Amino acid sequence: MRHNKKFNHLSRKKAHRDALMSNMTTSLILHKRIFTTLAKAKALRVFAEPIINRAKDNTTASRRVVFSYLQSKEAVTELFTNIAAKIADRPGGYTRILKLGNRLGDNAKTCFIELVDYNEAMLQAKAEENSAKKKTTRRSRRSTKKVDAPVAEEVKEATAE
Repeated sequence: MRHNKKFNHLSRKKAHRDALMSNMTTSLILHKRIFTTLAKAKALRVFAEPIINRAKDNTTASRRVVFSYLQSKEAVTELFTNIAAKIADRPGGYTRILKLGNRLGDNAKTCFIELVDYNEAMLQAKAEENSAKKKTTRRSRRSTKKVDAPVAEEVKEATAE
């Protein structure tokens, strides 16, 4: 029976899988984007997002917990300084997976996984899109033309007499 076997084992033993996830998370933190297979990226997202979420509170305890998973001082420092500042107000969803197609050698589905707040091209496109949109307000269907102009002239003539 398959009780409690929800996650992808990636055809590896536990120690090998843990090392793979640790190394991929370290690379993701240092390089902000990595190219990999779709199965590994989906497994990495489940592994990396709680670690990235730990960086929101910069305490010694959370640094030690993150270091126990990553085993890389450079990655922990990068995570708690630069990345934590960008994700401080984000409630979750720190990574994005974009599918690329199939690999030539073995036809495996490939993709890249990246940190959401570090894709400068998408951030610039979004900013341009927001600035290009002109602000519109909801208006009624009735005409908004001013009909009161002739009435005002009649009032002026009546007061002049």
